[in-house]
Amino acid sequence: MTLPVALPTLTDDCSNCAALCCVAYPFDADEDFALLKRADIPCPNLSDSCLNCTVHADLLPKGFGGCVAYQCAGAGQRVTQELFEGETWRDDPDLLEHMTYALRVVRPIHEALLLLQEVSNLPIPASAKRQALSLITALCPDNPKSVHDFEVPEVQDALADVPAYLQSLAPFL
Repeated sequence: MTLPVALPTLTDDCSNCAALCCVAYPFDADEDFALLKRADIPCPNLSDSCLNCTVHADLLPKGFGGCVAYQCAGAGQRVTQELFEGETWRDDPDLLEHMTYALRVVRPIHEALLLLQEVSNLPIPASAKRQALSLITALCPDNPKSVHDFEVPEVQDALADVPAYLQSLAPFL
């Protein structure tokens, strides 16, 4: 399956992110998170001097299994490096809610792209592979400069179509 567009990087690269996952999402104090945290509030385990987790080496023993399981599929560094040109909410606190919102928009798109990329390895009919390519193309806007480029109907409609498409592959597996 030859891709008609260049896919973004779909693997995590925390060194090029702004610890967006540690800010964007809420934590429920349960078996996955040792504390309660609201969305758009930095985790108290983030270092004050940089964007590093102070308990990263001990996430499981400290009760942060949700952090261990989390994957952004490359959305964090894409938001930080491409949409915000390397700026961080730590450098400019006014960016915090814009960056976390962008992560919550871009991450599901990256997850869908990751799944659709795997379709190329499946023994499915050519028509199903063409449909995957069509979805991939729709999920990859040309030169996105803001989160709004990911919120256009073409991208959001394609994202909404991915679950049904993946379910349609079941008879071939």
